[in-house]
Amino acid sequence: MIRSELVERIAGRSPRLYQRDVENIVSAILGEIAAALARGDRVELRGFGVFSAKQRRARISRNPRTGALVQVDEKRFPLFKASKEMHERLNSEARPKDSNFAVQGGLRASG
Repeated sequence: MIRSELVERIAGRSPRLYQRDVENIVSAILGEIAAALARGDRVELRGFGVFSAKQRRARISRNPRTGALVQVDEKRFPLFKASKEMHERLNSEARPKDSNFAVQGGLRASG
């Protein structure tokens, strides 16, 4: 799903809001998350997950084409970790509805 599809779905669920207002809200939320990460803050959305920025230290690497040594500067990159509830929500449909299905190992219980 891309941003415009997200805006359309939210606008479709909320008939009182104009699509441009929903677009502004989505942009504001994503902008605040990006700004918080740029400051080095964590953003925790309960039931969804945690956004954070991770530091990658400077290192010496190789240019794959020439084999020459290259200095790679220190970098920060975004990281997302889904919450337990999100994992459960994603995997709830994948579970079989067979009552004989044993949870451990996904094997049928014998007797």
